[in-house]
Amino acid sequence: MTAPAPSVRHEFAREVGQANELMNLARAALLVAKEEYPGLSVEPYLLRLDAMAEEVRDRLAGETAPPIVLSEVIRVLYERHGLRGNREQYYDPRNSFLNDVMDRGVGIPLTLGILLLEVGWRVGLEVEGVNFPRHFLVRAPGQAKDLLVDPFRNGKIRFPDEAQELLDQHFGGGVRLQPTHLNRASKRDMIVRLLLNLKAIYRKSGDDARALAVVERILVIHPTSPSEIRDRGYLLARLGRNDEAVAQLRTYLTFVPSAGDADEVEALVREIRDGSGPLDEGS
Repeated sequence: MTAPAPSVRHEFAREVGQANELMNLARAALLVAKEEYPGLSVEPYLLRLDAMAEEVRDRLAGETAPPIVLSEVIRVLYERHGLRGNREQYYDPRNSFLNDVMDRGVGIPLTLGILLLEVGWRVGLEVEGVNFPRHFLVRAPGQAKDLLVDPFRNGKIRFPDEAQELLDQHFGGGVRLQPTHLNRASKRDMIVRLLLNLKAIYRKSGDDARALAVVERILVIHPTSPSEIRDRGYLLARLGRNDEAVAQLRTYLTFVPSAGDADEVEALVREIRDGSGPLDEGS
């Protein structure tokens, strides 16, 4: 993987640095993908989202009732454009690149949710992301109570009091639903969640260069995140960039000197400085 063009990272920083109401979520997600695909043109994909929204408006024929508008958004995305959750290859990194999701028609809850949100916003829906554990959801206004839309399951509608069932599917009944599980996700929250997904995939596959690029983008959004500073240090060390690694690991210890892994990190710093042995992969 070659280093990204500085302009791509700069453009990403500029987009995610805006106020939530001004930030273009789809553009930010596509800029994440642009580091993987340097030749990617973002604008055609934004125009495709505009076209999907226009398709919804044409089918609504002036109808503005939110439940009907939501139903039509779901119908256009999942029936007419064939979007679906990628159950077969859930951890394929392409599921986290919005251009791939639009081109291939498959994705994970988050990227499918971003598409649902972007089309919904374009047709006037007051929808928002929900940072549900392990399974991103979209919240939409209902007549009596808000609705939860499951982007991974073809836009299935749930009521908030049914969220425990979804939680049980992921935690086997060991976690009880808490109000915080249904917290609103800001646009930056969604991009961080997208990057964390990619980070986990790349670290599991041992792709340290790509994992480092992801961590650095998380740090664009949260520059003082101790865990990301630590992980940047580990990844730099694995890539042989020892001086940078030591600087990051020492910064981590400055931020959280009493961290549970402080002894481990200090030992690693000494190991790098002494050149006494291979880097511990257990971080």
